[in-house]
Amino acid sequence: MPKGSTALTNARREEIISACEQLYQTMSFKEITLKDIAGATSFTRTSIYNYFQTKEEIFLALMQKEYERWVEELDALCISYSAMSAEAFSGALAHSLEKRGMLLKLLSMNHFDMEENSRPECLVEFKKAYGASIEAVRRCLERFFPQMDARAQQDFLYAFLPFLYGLYPYTTVSEKQRLAMKEAGLDFVYLSVYDMAYGCIRALLK
Repeated sequence: MPKGSTALTNARREEIISACEQLYQTMSFKEITLKDIAGATSFTRTSIYNYFQTKEEIFLALMQKEYERWVEELDALCISYSAMSAEAFSGALAHSLEKRGMLLKLLSMNHFDMEENSRPECLVEFKKAYGASIEAVRRCLERFFPQMDARAQQDFLYAFLPFLYGLYPYTTVSEKQRLAMKEAGLDFVYLSVYDMAYGCIRALLK
């Protein structure tokens, strides 16, 4: 880690992560290189190695940031409401996922590669953010559905969390995929992130 203030180090890390986020809007994970990321920052590719060893570590940091943003929204939900019906909570949780398109894309497309090609210390920091998201959902369940015991909460989480990995590919379909499904005779129903998430959450709360 380079010498300098903590504020400067954090600012440079954020600049690298933001550059990666912007590139990922128009380029694929495989296409993006450290050179590309450096080109979108105010410093050199060599300088990036002071903060991240691989591009996977940068993407993992981006996904960590997305989890942290999600946790903030879930905690705000708990603070804002003393009670919610199953329908209202399903809608609120679905809307929170609707805003996390980047998280859903990373989960479904490149999660394994990011974890496998990151240093243990980076992975630990990411897992802390991931764990915080699980606890944030659990806190919502405890607040709004006090009748759920620990086993019911676990059943919800073990069904809901794996479901998130499939949200992006089911709700984001390219024109090439649409044409292929049409040619294959598949009667595919296109749903938004909100619609699919709401249906799942509502079913799990019954």
